Order: sequence, then C-alpha cells, then structure tokens
Amino acid sequence: MNILKDILIISHFTQVPGEVGNGRFHYIAEKINKNNANVEVITSSFSHKTKKKRIVSDNQRNSISYKLTMLYEPSYMKNISIKRFYSHYILGKSIKKYLKNRKKPDIIYCSVPSISVAKVAAQYAKKNNIRFIIDVQDLWPEAFRMIFCIPILNDILFYPIKRQANYIYFAADEIVAVSQTYANKVLNVNKRCHKAYSIFLGTELELFDRLKEKNKVIEKPMNEVWLTYIGTLGQSYDLICVMKALKKLQDKGIKNIKFIVMGDGPLKSKFEIYAKQQDINVEFTGRLDYGQMIGMLVVCDIAVNPIKVGSAGSIINKVGDYAAAGLPVLNTQECQEYRNIVEKYKIGLNCKGNNSDDLAGKLLKLYENKNLRKIMGKNNRRLAEEKFDRSKTYKEIIQLFE
Repeated sequence: MNILKDILIISHFTQVPGEVGNGRFHYIAEKINKNNANVEVITSSFSHKTKKKRIVSDNQRNSISYKLTMLYEPSYMKNISIKRFYSHYILGKSIKKYLKNRKKPDIIYCSVPSISVAKVAAQYAKKNNIRFIIDVQDLWPEAFRMIFCIPILNDILFYPIKRQANYIYFAADEIVAVSQTYANKVLNVNKRCHKAYSIFLGTELELFDRLKEKNKVIEKPMNEVWLTYIGTLGQSYDLICVMKALKKLQDKGIKNIKFIVMGDGPLKSKFEIYAKQQDINVEFTGRLDYGQMIGMLVVCDIAVNPIKVGSAGSIINKVGDYAAAGLPVLNTQECQEYRNIVEKYKIGLNCKGNNSDDLAGKLLKLYENKNLRKIMGKNNRRLAEEKFDRSKTYKEIIQLFE
C-alpha cells in the first residue's frame, strides 16, 4: 500500500489562477502524481508583477489540482526599495507562523529568492528533519549590484543578504536551478550535494503550439520586418540601446523595421517617451496573456535579448519563448552560458553590451538576409525541443518527489 507524501511548495513569486504567465511552480504542482502525494503551494497575497492584492475566486481555485495558500504580505510600489525588503520579511513571518500550525510535510520544495522566505523554509526544514529542495531562480544579492555600483559599499550593504543566501544554499538536500551558471554557484557553497539539476525555465511546447495556432496575428504588413522584445520593462533591460540602433538604421533610410515591445514595468513610460522623441516605429502592447503574446511573437522576424551590462541573469524566461517561436536572436547579455548556446546552436548573433553601433550592424545583417533568419530560427526551435520543452526537461524535477 502506497503512503501519500505531503509535499509543500513555497514560492514567493509564483503565478496564481487568473494571472498572466507561464509559471514554473504551478506547472510542477500540477504534474506531481496526486495519487501518490498531497500538494500545497504557499505564496504571497500580493502580486509582485501588478503591485496589487491578489484575489482568487472559488472557481479559479477549483481549476487547479493542488491546495493554494496565499499568506499576508504588505504592498510595495518599487522593486528596489527598503519597503520591498520589509514586505518580504513580513511574508517570511507569515509563513513561519503558518508552518507552526501545519502538519509537518515530507518534502519542502522552495524557490530562491526571496531570501527572507527561503530562509524561514530552510530553518523549518532543518529543525524538523524535512527533506529540503531549493529551486534557484535568481542570485541575490548579485542581482542588485548593477543598481548599486559602489564596490566597497556594496559588500557592506549586501553582506547580510549574501550570508542568508549561503545559509539557504548550504541547507539544501537537493539543488535545482534555472541554469548551470546558478547551479555551479550553489555547489560552491553546498559541498554535501554532489550534483545540481540545471533545468531551464522553458515552456510546454505542445501547449505553445496550440496557443500559436489559436492566437496567430494575421494582419502583419508584408513589407515590414518586426523586431520584438517580451518581458519586464525595468532596470535590467536595455531597450534604449535597441531604440538607438533602430534610429541609426532609420537615419540610413531603413524605415520598415517595426519594434514590438510586449510587457510592462516601471520604465514603460520612459521607453515610450524616448521612442516618441526619436520618432521610431515602436508598438508597446502592454502585458498580454500568454496566448496573445505567443500569437504576436510567432509572426515576428527577429527577437532581441537586450540585457544590460553587469546583470547577474542567466537563462531567462524570454529566451525559451524566443526558441519555441523559432526566431533568430540578437543577444547583448553577458552571461557566458547563454552566449555559448547562441554560438553552439547558431540561433542568432551575440552583440556587445551597451553598444548601439554593434547592435545596429548585427540587426542590419539579419534584416538583409531572410535566409539566414530562417536558418537561425529553425536552429532555435530545435534548441527549444532539446532544452526548453518542459514535458521532457521537468521530468527530472518530478522524479525528485518520488
């Protein structure tokens, strides 16, 4: 007779029913065999993306196969602020209180960051001898060093966060990460684990392809070349550099490149104002639901991954969607892991960071060579099938619960 396992997933920034997105932890929770396990997901009552309180209806709760618990977290408006870190601290306290009154689970699967929440989970797991698996989505405090570029002050300011992060890494019984770059970072701290699972965020290609057919945009003018960006409009993303490159080509007489920007974020108005000032052809769609985004994405011609110099990001969500859509990529990201992938699979062109001349030159090369775009796009789709298809790659994660 099989004994049901009690699996607790703690993810501060996961997607909940009714929200736009393609959440990793929702997907994992749904895929765990419910005949062998009871699954609960704990997350925040506050949406980091929309900066609003979350409301999930009974019908939406009934649409998922796991228990969803949203615990109190105060609101904040700025991603980089003392109020945000205070808010994370309060959510950590909310989770700590909840865990005291909850039956002890057999396994805790916890996303990192946030650090405040993951530390509470690590301490609870250690105290109660519970198997603790972490899923590293980003590196903190490294992700903030690009914003605060004062080396000595950085070390002092972020030391408490680094110490807490290392405590979480060391506490893990199993390590999952969204890239090998992150996996190696954690293994440098946790010598007990001899292996870490590098599982890209990815997408479910079967679902992606269904949504592609259902939502395909058909009114794209034949004489236009569409360059696209999807994701957050924030500090880490150098859309100004992209628009400078477009302006350079426009000044040379190339006026039929349209830049489609899908997403929202704190710098949206800044980017819109700049595009208007430069008089370049940019469409800001705002945040779309996943199906609508796919429908627009697959009719584009070139994708851009314009990550700012100094970013700690690695294999991020958007590059998986670019791959699934079969688009060639212009990449400014410094992450050597992704740059190597671009070269190995021949899926696009690596560019110099913060260099609009280099980006304009590489964009011109793809603009002028439709056949090259087609070859690189096919290569990127092959990459998606090998490395980004959740139905294949997430099997390793699911097996950790068995």
